Amino acid sequence: MAGSTTSDRSPAEERRAGPLIVTEDVELLDDLLRLCAAAGAEPEVHHSVPERKGSWEEAPMVLVGDDAAARCRGASRRRGVMLVGRDQDDPDVWRRAVEIGADCVLRLPDAESWLVDRIADAAEGVGRPALTVGVIGGRGGAGASTLACALAVTAAREGRRTMLIDGDPLGGGLDVLLGGEQTDGRRWPDFAASKGRVAGGALEESLPRLHQLRVLSWDRGDSVMVRPEAMRSVLAAARRRGGIVVVDLPRRVDEAVAEALAQLDVGLLVVPAELRAVAAAGRVASMVTMVLPDLRAVVRGPYAAGLDEQWIADALRLPLAGELPLEPGLSQAQDGGEPPGSRRRGPLAAFCTAFWEQALAGEESVPS
Repeated sequence: MAGSTTSDRSPAEERRAGPLIVTEDVELLDDLLRLCAAAGAEPEVHHSVPERKGSWEEAPMVLVGDDAAARCRGASRRRGVMLVGRDQDDPDVWRRAVEIGADCVLRLPDAESWLVDRIADAAEGVGRPALTVGVIGGRGGAGASTLACALAVTAAREGRRTMLIDGDPLGGGLDVLLGGEQTDGRRWPDFAASKGRVAGGALEESLPRLHQLRVLSWDRGDSVMVRPEAMRSVLAAARRRGGIVVVDLPRRVDEAVAEALAQLDVGLLVVPAELRAVAAAGRVASMVTMVLPDLRAVVRGPYAAGLDEQWIADALRLPLAGELPLEPGLSQAQDGGEPPGSRRRGPLAAFCTAFWEQALAGEESVPS
């Protein structure tokens, strides 16, 4: 199969192109094309290093067949080159890999599943994974969903690709809080039984778009159970898209919630400033920190006598992320279709902006 496969693609689609394949082995090529198809990727195929300038250097990854290793000597060194073959007992395979600067050696069929995932990552243009923040209430009615929505709305308003995931099936639905329960798009019941890999681009494009962000919430039908595998796959897909992912989580840690906690970069535990709430939050913190090391306290007033935010954080043995301010008229604004955090100059938006500035220090904005 000489030459290369080409098509008229937009710049965004070019960034999602599949790997460069270099081989003359017909059977190996058939296998690699099958794996690319499974990953939803469109490869470029050559018998040797492409003559067209930039093809080797700019491809998201390069799959070199054993038969083509000698023809690829002298190609410019780059990351993402993999030497692929079938012979499990070839004593010279590592020498050939070193000669072409390969990152790794893959033997089929053993490495097929792993390779499909890597090809799919390349097709989606995977870069820096999303900063993923979970919000959990220290007790019922703590305001975790309000903070999760405000964080997502604030991040999206600043031009970052943002996804808000409702991980609490009993929370009433974040799409309702955002005023978009009637907006078309997929909900958790569509993903609850997912197994294996979920494509990040397909996930993002299928979800309701509300206030410049994507939202995965619940529908108004019968409750469904999200399998741990589904939570793992959906969150992994969301993270691969980059930008910001905010997850609203319940206080009870079951297997699906544990899968979500394992993918968080940081967790925020919202704690009302009263003794009973601190006691309840302590039990939640003890469970969450078994999975998530970076859990921080967000304290919400008004304060009971003798309490302040630092005392509460110290009592929970958690670092203090800050004091969640009261925002007058928040409930009325939500009734009028304004989600939490939408008031740019409001105290809630100011808290969220300060949090993102600290959490994202040194990172560049990701377009929505």
